[in-house]
Amino acid sequence: MQLTLLRGRLSFPAAILVALLQRSPALRVAAAAAEAVLESPVGNMIRAAAASLAALGAVDSVAGATSYTLSTGSPGQPSPYSVTAGSQIEAVAFALEANPPTAAPPESWTVTGSIPPGLEFGVSGDFITSPGFVNTANPILEGTPTTPGVYTMQLQAWEGPDGMSEGVDTSSDVFTYEVIVNAGPTPTPTPTPTPTPTPAGAPAFTMQPISVTVAGGTVALDAAASNSPSYQWFLNGSKPVAGATGTILLLSNGAAAAGSYTCVATNSDGSATSAAATVTVSPSANVSRLTNLSARADVGANPNLLFAGFASGPSGQVTGTQTVLIRASGPALALAPFLLAGALADPELQMFTNADVMFASDTGWQGNPQIASLAASVGAFPWGTSPTKDSALIEPVNPGSYTAQISGASGDAGLSIAEIYDTNPFATDAPSTPRLVNLSARAQVGTGADILFGGFTIGGGSTARTVLIRASGPALIALQVTGTLPDPQVVLVNSAGVVIATNSGWGANPEITLEANAVGAFSWGPSPTKDSALLITLPAGSYTAQVSGVSGDTGQSIIEVYEVP
Repeated sequence: MQLTLLRGRLSFPAAILVALLQRSPALRVAAAAAEAVLESPVGNMIRAAAASLAALGAVDSVAGATSYTLSTGSPGQPSPYSVTAGSQIEAVAFALEANPPTAAPPESWTVTGSIPPGLEFGVSGDFITSPGFVNTANPILEGTPTTPGVYTMQLQAWEGPDGMSEGVDTSSDVFTYEVIVNAGPTPTPTPTPTPTPTPAGAPAFTMQPISVTVAGGTVALDAAASNSPSYQWFLNGSKPVAGATGTILLLSNGAAAAGSYTCVATNSDGSATSAAATVTVSPSANVSRLTNLSARADVGANPNLLFAGFASGPSGQVTGTQTVLIRASGPALALAPFLLAGALADPELQMFTNADVMFASDTGWQGNPQIASLAASVGAFPWGTSPTKDSALIEPVNPGSYTAQISGASGDAGLSIAEIYDTNPFATDAPSTPRLVNLSARAQVGTGADILFGGFTIGGGSTARTVLIRASGPALIALQVTGTLPDPQVVLVNSAGVVIATNSGWGANPEITLEANAVGAFSWGPSPTKDSALLITLPAGSYTAQVSGVSGDTGQSIIEVYEVP
């Protein structure tokens, strides 16, 4: 390649014209316009003048002008230079070769176009990886290219530093240098060695099945063991129960399920057998049922209110009405025997139908003697006889679903308990009598004492009742609930404070899916989630389901308790 600007050799007007055309975008446009003029008849005179100027340059060249070419050494790496991505290239040293060798070497170089990613241009201490300049006479291109492609660099040498000439005649032509980066071979993945299993130890039962007395219906016995075992349930010690290979033994016909049941957990290190659970069948017609729900949680501003829902039914199978007592406790919690700090000062209680229509409300029970008498008859803790800002309602309801909403009447916040009681006398209970078949509570779950407590009672008879207990967190996202509890854990405790069952991830358990569909619970889908559930047959008594975040996290959750027929 020839240098267009030759130091001290070109006539001054020619040097000025060419330098301006190279450096000014506006003059490049003007030059394009000039070409159009030269095509016209009027341009003949201009062409003649240009020919004279070219002849002058030719005379200067013949007279001994120095010409320059771009060198990459011998044998070097001439353009185009083909390299491989991921492999270090053989460095390319650039230089200007003068003929004859009389001109001074350049002091700087400029680069436009694109330098291949992973390569750098310049000298130690003065490298660039994108368009710019370097102050050296002999720049080097080196490094390891990372991205396949074709990259074109425009190189220009300058007599002065920083890529700027000291005059109008001290830069070289623009040299084009092309680098072709080819894709490297696909590496053969290194096989991941199969880890040697670490012995976990033999299984040990962490949850034992419970003996129950039933009148019929569905029976669910629960057991769980540590160290990832497989399970097999047995009847009367030796007979395997067909298909019973999970943590839940589900017996659909309790009337024919009498016997002793054990669960054997097995892994590669051994096996363990659970305690025996006896299922006794009673001919008693006095069948137990869900008689109340209580939920304790912190009440804040909307949407962090306390919601307690219930269903009277079973819908379509019973007729008539059911009378329920609903209470929202606040100030009463600060009194003996509770003496709880931070109670909600003035709870407001509102009742809504399934269609979200409010049909009753209260902001202070005023010491109503009817409420006090009815509360005593169903076993609710006393509020005394003096008026307080605790709220309560007595409502006859038809079969259907309802929600009690508790908030601070003046926008305040604090601890509250929602309670729902079935007030029908147990002696009048019959299969055709409406009863509580679903109890639920939604609240913000915190940590420590601020987790969600859902209490319920199985009563009205001497037999056990099978229930489905669910703690929803991630599943609420599909219901447009925001700020949900990411990984709820449910712990079931009896009235003596003994933990009898726990779950921290339902694992898409098929028995839970089956019964959730049967009782009309909203779907969690077919895949495992971090929502938690228990399906268990419980003797008559009072229980508390505690919902918290497995990892100490917080958020909105719903605790649900369903009667399983």
